[in-house]
Amino acid sequence: MSGSKEERKGSGEWHEFFWNPRTRELFGRTATSWGLITLFYLIFYLFLAGMFALTMYIMLLTLDDYKPTWQDRLATPGMMIRPKGNQLEITFTVSDTESWDGFVQNLDLFLSPYNDSFQVQTNDDCPPDQYFIQEDSGEVRNNPKRSCQFNRTMLGDCSGVLDRFYGYNRGQPCILIKLNRVIGMLPGKDGESPYVTCGAKPYKVGEDEWREDSEKIGPLAYFPTNGSFNLMYYPYYGRRAQVNYTQPLVAVKFLNASLNTDIDVECKVISNTLIAGSERDKFAGRVSFKLRINDK
Repeated sequence: MSGSKEERKGSGEWHEFFWNPRTRELFGRTATSWGLITLFYLIFYLFLAGMFALTMYIMLLTLDDYKPTWQDRLATPGMMIRPKGNQLEITFTVSDTESWDGFVQNLDLFLSPYNDSFQVQTNDDCPPDQYFIQEDSGEVRNNPKRSCQFNRTMLGDCSGVLDRFYGYNRGQPCILIKLNRVIGMLPGKDGESPYVTCGAKPYKVGEDEWREDSEKIGPLAYFPTNGSFNLMYYPYYGRRAQVNYTQPLVAVKFLNASLNTDIDVECKVISNTLIAGSERDKFAGRVSFKLRINDK
């Protein structure tokens, strides 16, 4: 009996907390109290939202739609290769079409914007070996800026036009190399364009002894001539300012690489203005990858 009284007492207290008809309080507060606290939090959160909006507005006033205010990239741009392999490794078997067909498709897709017909329609035929500088006129923006043609056929045997398999079906694969885009970068002076050179990557065999398997790589062919990134493709003005910009490429063709063995390759960009990459950043101005060509 006492248990039921305690239950009714507890139930009554809970109902009074929810709504007390004597004091007309809801959850312990009168209508006036609820109104004041609601008004306080409404003003408080509106103030916070206003401060956030004002801060964002002031920050946006300092930004340029076409050029980043700050660039924290390294002075020397990174390098990457195509086709994309697993962990920068190009491994295939000449006699097994399926082992290299994915590389061919990757190169076809990557080079599709470089088709000569598309380049002629969208970009300019620029004079080589000099920067294509397009200055703004005071506050008047010279946008959109034009870009120079990089025709697919400039890659010669590695263009996929004359040899639609890029040499993979003959054990003479083509590797495409590109520099990362850096706004405003001038990668050469005195009319000398930066160029790519590839060779065997040195490896350590002792405390102070290094070795490289240069005989495994064999002769190389570079496209365009001398494997250069011509100065006419610089400076780069950014994706929004230079919407049709075509990134220059260098193709390296391995003409007689050793079969059935791992070959550690390192490609570097040589320039009279870019600082050589350091061990702290293994992709600054260079890229290393493993190549393995199996005959069966």
